[in-house]
Amino acid sequence: MCGITGWVSFHQDLTPQSAVIEAMTATLARRGPDAGGCWLGPHAALGHRRLSVIDLVGGVQPMADRPEQPAAVLSYSGEVYNHHRLRAELQRLGHEFRTRSDTETVLRGYQQWGDAVVDRLEGMYAFAIWDAHRERLLLVRDRLGVKPLYWAEVDGGLVFGSEPKALFAHPEVTPRVDADGLRETYSLLFNTGPTLWAGVREIPPGGLLTLDRSGLREQLYWQLTARPHEDDRETTVERIGSLVNRTARAQLEADVPLCSLLSGGIDSTVITALVADELRLAEGPGARLRSYAVDYSDQAEQFTGDVLRTGHDTPFAAEAGAYIGTEHSTVVLDPRSLLDPEHRRAVVECRDSPIGVGDMDTSLYLLFGRIREHSTVALSGEAADEIFAGYPWFHTPAAVQAPTFPWLLVTGDEAAMPLNPELAATLRIAEFRQDTYRDALAAVPHLPGETPAEHRQRELQHLSLTRWLRQLLHRKDRLSMAQGLEVRVPYCDHRLVEYAFNTPFALKSFDGREKSLLRAAATGLAPDSVLRRPKNHYPATHHPDYNSGLQAMAREALDAHHGQVREIADEAVIKATLDTPPDRLTWGHRLRLERVVDLALWLDHHNPHLTF
Repeated sequence: MCGITGWVSFHQDLTPQSAVIEAMTATLARRGPDAGGCWLGPHAALGHRRLSVIDLVGGVQPMADRPEQPAAVLSYSGEVYNHHRLRAELQRLGHEFRTRSDTETVLRGYQQWGDAVVDRLEGMYAFAIWDAHRERLLLVRDRLGVKPLYWAEVDGGLVFGSEPKALFAHPEVTPRVDADGLRETYSLLFNTGPTLWAGVREIPPGGLLTLDRSGLREQLYWQLTARPHEDDRETTVERIGSLVNRTARAQLEADVPLCSLLSGGIDSTVITALVADELRLAEGPGARLRSYAVDYSDQAEQFTGDVLRTGHDTPFAAEAGAYIGTEHSTVVLDPRSLLDPEHRRAVVECRDSPIGVGDMDTSLYLLFGRIREHSTVALSGEAADEIFAGYPWFHTPAAVQAPTFPWLLVTGDEAAMPLNPELAATLRIAEFRQDTYRDALAAVPHLPGETPAEHRQRELQHLSLTRWLRQLLHRKDRLSMAQGLEVRVPYCDHRLVEYAFNTPFALKSFDGREKSLLRAAATGLAPDSVLRRPKNHYPATHHPDYNSGLQAMAREALDAHHGQVREIADEAVIKATLDTPPDRLTWGHRLRLERVVDLALWLDHHNPHLTF
């Protein structure tokens, strides 16, 4: 896993511009702490920061097809899990390889198949290829959008990078935020394409962009489609089990220590069980997979359920680890450490955004830091809820029938930033949500003859996979890569997603519960207690000292950055929350305070030019 960046311009010679591309590359050092490099040609400059995972010696980047006068140069981030099979095919076609890396497989694949190489790749990736013969740039992002990729136009071309901060190191790109950016950010709709930053765009999941002297073109090479499902329940369960098994085992390859994130829920437990079994097959019956969970020192005594959490994770994670036979560790955090300004600042800096989830972000960042002391790669259960209808909004009549994005019924305005009334009048968030919702539904593929119930469930799953999942993957990528940790997400395999998307909801909930298919396929892989356990979200601290400390930080944040916080946040609403007794703060009220604190930190770090 790595960080990539680059600059293409047809209006000037970039060969002397090493200082610019080196500065852009340096912003991504935390994504790639092991090595860095740059390549410059007359009209293209590519940069790369490397987190070494496969072929530690041979996978140096940017990678050229040949040392002298290269025809193609690649800067690549991610993992292609079928690279061995592709390599064998390319060798039969006459290609010679200098390394063992999947990076070179992508490069040789482009030489053989051109842009169509993307149709053959299985994995998570974002990459750029400069075709020197054609003077043409290709930017590609994986199908589910696990790996990020941003770009902005500059004189004669464009700049790109794994994170917006790389673009801001270019002299022509300024961190500027206008009303459109704030609307995108605070609406909680998670669009792809436009971003918080004016002039900065995101390659959509399953998207590619090409740039040559004739212009710039964007297209999707993959998106969800509707197909008839012809398998009965037994066959469907077997097929789901086979797909999950295959994708989990395929993601074990690494030349560095590997572990799993084991929360005690069914999603992570299934992945952990399959990977642990594959490890024993590969290394012998005594091999033990490391697994990690996170907890807070107050959780056992002070846990209280809320709209997102039904129970304490740690006992379930420990039971699952013992059942599977992992070397399990629980990283226990002091809730007061989550208030450390340095930790909060580091999280906001790596996210490049004032929108986060407060202590849940900080704790995940600290968890990844502890994991990185022993492992470089971790496997996670992200995306199972979107694929197998695990969220309450798939099963609650009020949510199913609501004419809006379903997560707004859970997060909604209570958890969004309360905006300054003048700014709120300008942004018109409610209208923006309505318009965006209408456009989002228009993009959902359907089959003729769907019942109203199936029609609606397909909409809910499409919205969840193409929008809600996006912010979860963004969070996981930024917080892990800021610690130099690669997180793999087996449930994001596009073949599994395609099959599950087209499985009728009646099968997804055949026993009257959420994730029926995954639980049926997981029989024997997890303890019964985990298989029966209801959905539980990532844990949050319940310590009253955290609440009072957060109130103090938010009170200080209101006065930060020359009053700009008040230009965005509704001071009256925030002050009312500050006056609430700490032990009576709801999750939504607390999240308001978290976002005021993060807004102040974001303004201080980026010092953006605000134009609204």
